[in-house]
Amino acid sequence: MKMKALQIVAPRQARLIEVPIPEPPADEVVLRVRAVTTCPQWDLHLYRGEPMFVGCPISYPYTPGQPGHEAAGDVAAVGSNVRTFKEGDRVVAWRDPGHRRPGCYAEYVAFDPANLLPLPAGGHYDAYASFELAMCVGATFLDIARHAKLNGLRVGVSGLGGGGLIAAQLAKAEGAAEVIGFEVNPRREALARTLGVDRVINPREIDADAFRAAHGPIDIAVDCVGSKAAAEYLMRVTSRIVALFGVQREGYTYPCQAGRLKLFGYPGHSLDAAAYAMEHVASGRVRLAPLAGLRMALEDYDEAVARLERQEALKVLFGD
Repeated sequence: MKMKALQIVAPRQARLIEVPIPEPPADEVVLRVRAVTTCPQWDLHLYRGEPMFVGCPISYPYTPGQPGHEAAGDVAAVGSNVRTFKEGDRVVAWRDPGHRRPGCYAEYVAFDPANLLPLPAGGHYDAYASFELAMCVGATFLDIARHAKLNGLRVGVSGLGGGGLIAAQLAKAEGAAEVIGFEVNPRREALARTLGVDRVINPREIDADAFRAAHGPIDIAVDCVGSKAAAEYLMRVTSRIVALFGVQREGYTYPCQAGRLKLFGYPGHSLDAAAYAMEHVASGRVRLAPLAGLRMALEDYDEAVARLERQEALKVLFGD
């Protein structure tokens, strides 16, 4: 039997192809994808033909179904050695298995069950599709927790895209007294305020020195942009810890006046981070559904990416 899958065949050229529905290897399951969300970093870079990471060129046609990896769905078939899931189980992906394997921009995809978690009872696919991103941000917050508790502190978040809005919600869930978002796109402020951000500052309008003079230093900050300008701005307005979550593509300069400021890089994916994220999402303290305010058909992938490029959507959801 055949299924539809997306394939990026060349820069700015995506098409739906027909490929066989996968049979589960002995140690894997086949996931029936019910909801999958864009990961703008991956989608935009691959669609444009721009490497996501320095020194990692892209070859086309790209792996079918990629870069889709934020997905939830049903177990459609189970390999003979799998005991953790059964056919019909509702699950969500918590770890991206890598781009050499077919991805989730497809009707079905084979998955290592170690990369899946059960969907909580009553949980809707749409509300959990972006869970893998929540796990990633959760890993950063577990790293911060080893050095400081956020209760009563002022927390800054640079970049109010999907990752930044998850970070804002986690900061509030951990007891932050105030969450300040740094964002250059004014259209993101309204949603940000519904998801835990108390104040939004445009760093192009208020430089770091002016911010500190007017508002004092932030205690802890998370950069979800990855640019030199965003990271260095946070270093100048933060007194204790800056966690660098955004993908770094250029060198950062540590400012002389930073004093005892600590910098953390991304600690990596972990099952502990997945459990931490699941606790917050299942309880409602972190809401993922509002991040994908636009729902489209996979056939409209070109338009979906255009919306991401124009920043008319944070993320786009494809689903039943």
